[in-house]
Amino acid sequence: MPNNNLEEIRKTLELHERRLAALENLGKEKPDRLKKAVSIKEFILEKKPDGDVEKTLVVGYYLEHYVNASPFNAKDLEALFRKAKESVPKNINDKVIKNVVRGFMMEAETKKDKKKAWTLTSTGERFVESGLKEEE
Repeated sequence: MPNNNLEEIRKTLELHERRLAALENLGKEKPDRLKKAVSIKEFILEKKPDGDVEKTLVVGYYLEHYVNASPFNAKDLEALFRKAKESVPKNINDKVIKNVVRGFMMEAETKKDKKKAWTLTSTGERFVESGLKEEE
């Protein structure tokens, strides 16, 4: 009988050791919700857009993927340019239209705040994700 008691104690200790090890490992990895978000400025610097047309595309991507603002309008784009401390393109709608012509953006089905709104196309998303390089 004493052997069974010792066996139960050993199993209980092993169980507690495994649970303790699992709890210790929880603190080693930062959960996604605790990771610091990438700022718009950092995102622009990381992507290195060439000119205002690409920069507008990068800001649109950030709006959709980091701010969850889709569709977005010229006011949304302008606000993020200012937040990044980047000069706002003189005619931001023109930069969007140039992205539309390239197939990187498209007009949204609905307006936003009674203004024309846009979304990125999957081609535009891939272009930004590939580091602003054309697919081969």
